[in-house]
Amino acid sequence: MSEKEIFKPGNMLYPLPAVMVSCADKSGKDNILTVAWTGTVCSDPPMLYISVRPGRFSHYMIEETGEFVVNLTTEKLARATDFCGVRSGRDVDKWEETRLTRKAAVSLQYAPAIAECPVNIECKVRKILRLGTHDMFLADVTGVQVSSRYMNENGKFELNKTGLLAYSHGEYLGLGKKIGTFGYSVRKKKKK
Repeated sequence: MSEKEIFKPGNMLYPLPAVMVSCADKSGKDNILTVAWTGTVCSDPPMLYISVRPGRFSHYMIEETGEFVVNLTTEKLARATDFCGVRSGRDVDKWEETRLTRKAAVSLQYAPAIAECPVNIECKVRKILRLGTHDMFLADVTGVQVSSRYMNENGKFELNKTGLLAYSHGEYLGLGKKIGTFGYSVRKKKKK
């Protein structure tokens, strides 16, 4: 066993999905921000969360409309994902700068989806938790759009073929090779 170094308490839960969150205010002004503080909260009802600093330009939009879309990103979208995380919508039109395309959400009134992303998860805010540096938007998933390009002949969506992007300690990473499937450690071997 190796020796351990002691760190101060902090966020070392990596890797995380690097997602682009699209949102809009009631006047129609929209924006994209990159978020890594996101995850599943519940499967029934389907819920997720995003955590956003109150000073971020998109924060007021999400708070005002109670809507946002979590758009899963891919290795091909890494540059746009990074750009939307380091530039403010106060200063630039991220849609124009990244050449991303707005797509209507099916279950939301204000927030658009990003057409280039293989999965768009439409959300309505259930509760805002003010936690310190970030506010957590706890949300119900109200709709999901997936790219038909990744549907197989059996009607199964092949998410892991999309080239998903992960974020780990300041770096963007591809997911790499498959190691196993759920339950493989206890599955009985087939007799030949």
